[in-house]
Amino acid sequence: MARGRRFITLVASGAVLAGLAVAAPAATATAARAAATAPGAPGTPSYFDLARKDCVGTAAAQGSKVWYTVAGGVLSDVYEPTIDNTNVSTLQYVVTDGSTFSDLQTRDMTYTVTADPTGMACTVTSTDAKHGFKLITTYITDPASDTVLMHTTLQDTPGSSTSLAGLHLYARLDAHVNGNGGGGSENAGANSGVVDTSAGPPVAVISSTNTVTSAVNRDYAVPTYMALAGTSDQSASVGYAGTASDGLTQLDAAHTLTPYTSAPDGHIVATEDVTPAHGHQVTLALGFGRSQAQSVSVADGSLSHPFVLTAARYLLGWAGYDLRLRRPAGQASLDRSYYLSANVLKASEDKTYPG
Repeated sequence: MARGRRFITLVASGAVLAGLAVAAPAATATAARAAATAPGAPGTPSYFDLARKDCVGTAAAQGSKVWYTVAGGVLSDVYEPTIDNTNVSTLQYVVTDGSTFSDLQTRDMTYTVTADPTGMACTVTSTDAKHGFKLITTYITDPASDTVLMHTTLQDTPGSSTSLAGLHLYARLDAHVNGNGGGGSENAGANSGVVDTSAGPPVAVISSTNTVTSAVNRDYAVPTYMALAGTSDQSASVGYAGTASDGLTQLDAAHTLTPYTSAPDGHIVATEDVTPAHGHQVTLALGFGRSQAQSVSVADGSLSHPFVLTAARYLLGWAGYDLRLRRPAGQASLDRSYYLSANVLKASEDKTYPG
């Protein structure tokens, strides 16, 4: 199935995300005119994200070696291929009307969080009260591959006069692949970014091939590539954080994206126009691999399956694990806390080096 068409439905955490086929429009003329190398290297210094997490999750299956976290209402540290190797500072949305405002989730919206009964899938509702819309995003990982999936619905708020058809949705990925950030000599090495068009729609890929570290007993690092793909990709850009090539800087200043296709050796951010053609829904896939081609293939492979089926496999995996646990005696009201605690402990074990 081509990446441009997906059927999406999820019932989880008491939330219902109803779906329909979404056709991805052709790449825009702006993307075709994308400049080659982004200016502003190496970008601002990078930092790890919040330690306080709203959610954590990974597939119960041992074959999927990726872990997601949510902090501040957006995707935060993503660990792959081991549980101590973080690759993401944040992945969040920027919403603009193209002329008067550009709002960033962590800066301009409030949020609430709910979870499914296992605690391993969570749904975040980010509300922009000023401009009358909200984003409802469910986070899981693909049990069959090293992919984090985010399914998002854009809705208006009650009484809003905002036209959803006039809004543009961008995804901004602030990376520190392999725990490296670039952006200055005080950071432990740099990342590099490119826009890959080998499989069709543009996909931003950020990588670090540095496997050398001063950390004790950590000689198992591998080259890591991270690809951001979506069901409605229209244009993509890579640039340097906090500079003129940063997609957020561009959207704040002009409410539009000026794409760059290469950003070597620095603190890299990727920005993609993922505005749905219709239906106001999009699924993002953050896929990992040991090469650029593998990371793109992994992300596209996860998007080739209906989100509802992947989510069902993910949730059934954890439900099956919970059935094997000994149910605690006492008040039934404590069951949810018990299973959540047990699942977080299980999820915190590395899948390559267990124990």
